[in-house]
Amino acid sequence: MNLNRRSFIKGAALAGGAAGLSGIGGCAHMTNSAWIYKDSTMMGFSAEPIPELRVAVIGLGNRGPGAVKRLTRIDNVAITGVCDLFEERVAKQVEFIKGKGAPAPEAFFGGQQKWRLLCESANNDLIYITTPWLWHTPMAVYAMQCGKHVAVEVPAAMTLEECWQLVDTAEATRKHCMMLENCCYGENEMMMLNMCRKGVLGQLVHGEAAYIHDLCEMKLDKNKYVDRWRLRWSIEHTGNPYPTHGLGPVCQYMNINRGDKMDYLTSVSSAEFRLSEMARSMFGDKSPEVKTGFKLGDMNTSVVKTFRGRTIMIQHDTTSPRPYSRLNLISGTKGIVADYPLRVALEPDTHKWMEEKALEEVKKRYRHPLWDKSGESARRVGGHGGMDFLMDLRLCHCLQNGLPLDMDVYDAALWSSIVELSEKSVKRRGNSVKIPDFTRGGWKTAEPVGV
Repeated sequence: MNLNRRSFIKGAALAGGAAGLSGIGGCAHMTNSAWIYKDSTMMGFSAEPIPELRVAVIGLGNRGPGAVKRLTRIDNVAITGVCDLFEERVAKQVEFIKGKGAPAPEAFFGGQQKWRLLCESANNDLIYITTPWLWHTPMAVYAMQCGKHVAVEVPAAMTLEECWQLVDTAEATRKHCMMLENCCYGENEMMMLNMCRKGVLGQLVHGEAAYIHDLCEMKLDKNKYVDRWRLRWSIEHTGNPYPTHGLGPVCQYMNINRGDKMDYLTSVSSAEFRLSEMARSMFGDKSPEVKTGFKLGDMNTSVVKTFRGRTIMIQHDTTSPRPYSRLNLISGTKGIVADYPLRVALEPDTHKWMEEKALEEVKKRYRHPLWDKSGESARRVGGHGGMDFLMDLRLCHCLQNGLPLDMDVYDAALWSSIVELSEKSVKRRGNSVKIPDFTRGGWKTAEPVGV
């Protein structure tokens, strides 16, 4: 896949896979009647219950096989379709599903547009997308146009135009579009959400979010990512290309899009250092990797100001040799909770972190009901300590019972919009940029997340 954006978008438009570029596209199951809902809000939206949920998975590389495994463990969920560029990946998942005693799913492989056939199939209710970034929005948009609900990996979109495509299409088709932000279901994140909901921290003032993860060798590895798509982004772009893992939970703590909204952002990036150093050591001074160079700074720091006067710091660093962290900090007028490692300080003693015994009491007292009920089974099934399984479990539960989802298309668009907005601010020497209101004012009256 050529990651040059202009070439990619042109190809997607010719294939009918991107809303706004190719009109409705060619989905055989899309009817014009769906477009009567244009501009109807998806805030708090609940679709008709689907007690026997049929799921199709696109992308069977790094993330897809784990999703297939988890989904087979959920009651009344059937995997009815699988798709990938490579036949051997598809065949492996078909055999896995059959080994669970389930019927073989429809199998699609061998071409970059085969996913369209999966979306058009009448055998699927939910399209679960785990492909490289630039495919997320075209696939999600086309799936919704085909009358399917969508769950899409992070980020859901890489440009503001794509963010609006997701929102416009979800509103037009009345189909769910949820970004698969698994970190919102982490045990500590959900405990912190519970504490915020119960007012333990008082008025929330400031949050900190990050994706700090040394991926240098993986980016440079010629076999890890197809066509080294993640490395190519580092060559062509700056800013924060992967903001949502840390940002999603903080937005839920603060009820962003549900009582408050992001107002503006300012962003700065360091120079690029380590990726070039490692490329030189791995491939030599005269290698294409070294000669090409990289635009993505080692550390990006963005700061968001909200309408209600709160601040959120978001960092991205996938090159520095340092331990993994999402920061995951929330501070209020009565105390603070910070992660990596987990620390708590509450009134009246906020000048030092709690001792271990008191911290364990807090963890026990504010453990989220979802983790209390399903945490042990989630750990057994796996997926980043169980958070992936809880995410899938909640998604399927809500669709099966006709409930609003924990994360909607407006969250997907807003959290993903940081990708382009941060790059714009970096290129303008840190000048602030306005953040769109994807809810079109719906944030003023929306209810908090139901989970």
